[in-house]
Amino acid sequence: MQSITPLQLKNLMDDPEAEIMIVDVREAWELEHCKIDNAMHIPMGLIPSSLHLLEFNLPIIVYCHHGLRSMHVANFLTSRGFIHVLNLEGGINAWAREIDPEMRTY
Repeated sequence: MQSITPLQLKNLMDDPEAEIMIVDVREAWELEHCKIDNAMHIPMGLIPSSLHLLEFNLPIIVYCHHGLRSMHVANFLTSRGFIHVLNLEGGINAWAREIDPEMRTY
């Protein structure tokens, strides 16, 4: 399983040529606290039944609160044939610390 740092993800998001899919695998209540703009929300438990929503040919970056749940999701997606899956190191917590210090955390 490969990972991506918050800074690397920010650079990709800022690149108008980059085509990526960002997937937030946290629970709905967690979105009330904070989220990364343009991320698709699919709670971890719904990933197996939601594979049809994911773009097979795009890099998929998954994130959760600290990176553990998204690591499991990244491994699952890889086992299902998705080729370019990256886990956001440290999750949204690291994103808030390193990229968006104004972001509300929990």
